[in-house]
Amino acid sequence: MKQLRVSEIDAGQRLDKYLHKVLALAPKSFLYKMLRKKNITLNGKRAAGSERLSPGDQVCLFLSQDTLDKFSLPDKEEGEGNVWEPEMRPKIIYEDDQLLLIDKPAGLLSQKSRPEDRSLTEWVQGYLRGADGGAGAGFSPGICNRLDRNTSGIVAAGRSVRALQELSSLFRERQLGKYYLCPVKGVVKEEGYLKGCLQKSGKENKVRIRETGEKIETAYRPLGDNGKFTLLEVELITGKTHQIRAHLAAIGHPLVGDGKYGGTCWGRYCTQQLGCRFQMLHAWRLAFPSCEGLFSNLSGRVFYAELPAHFQSFLEKEHLEGSIPWKKKKNGKKPS
Repeated sequence: MKQLRVSEIDAGQRLDKYLHKVLALAPKSFLYKMLRKKNITLNGKRAAGSERLSPGDQVCLFLSQDTLDKFSLPDKEEGEGNVWEPEMRPKIIYEDDQLLLIDKPAGLLSQKSRPEDRSLTEWVQGYLRGADGGAGAGFSPGICNRLDRNTSGIVAAGRSVRALQELSSLFRERQLGKYYLCPVKGVVKEEGYLKGCLQKSGKENKVRIRETGEKIETAYRPLGDNGKFTLLEVELITGKTHQIRAHLAAIGHPLVGDGKYGGTCWGRYCTQQLGCRFQMLHAWRLAFPSCEGLFSNLSGRVFYAELPAHFQSFLEKEHLEGSIPWKKKKNGKKPS
């Protein structure tokens, strides 16, 4: 028999989802069978699996040790899988007992696309496994917003079920201000607000602006130009795959380094003349709305991710460094 007490980290999720994480290799049919036969109980009573867990709830698994071992993932050695090359190691911008704000480097996946991949999700889980002492048997920490592999900047992660749920709700309901920096082709003098629709092309891993599809909205304002390139701050109103890249390319201002949306000639020029092999796009600012409850301590606060070295070097080379807004900002500061 195995007894589990639900922690604050695990609270808020359904019992069946909790069990699937505790016994990750067990078929769902097996878990529901054990619930029906009262071989798995919640607070000493029969459970259906749909119950929402609360802190202090007791889950009992009346199963043999062989069965528990058969359906449990093997424990990882401390630190295993969390040794990272310096250039691929994420940085912590802010953390408390509910969330992490991480600066993801360009080149790192947000989530795995193949089993052998390394991603920010695995780094977060490894980091919190050490920081939280392995607490939360039925909870796997996760990220709430994803960035493309070669896009750098702020990613939010929850370190409890409730935090993940509330963070995801803030992103989904567009209450968080998400701002990006990107140098683009050409001169932009006026602010703009773009609306359109995206259609995905799975074969090319690419999206296109069309008259029908997923609705998107993108706002931008120029910070400075040198006659060839303009540094833009872009507000992502909606959050769809490749939205900023496709939307700006559609109005004739593809991102520096973005041959996928800027075209073959533009990609070749960026690679050969500018030394840019991928799009220069950085999620630099995340603004929290007025919050109560779980995130009341973050109400109205703004967080920043400093520009990566290759980005800053490009701006300096093109005499756009005077447009960099980061130097005037501090993390966690409330707007005056």
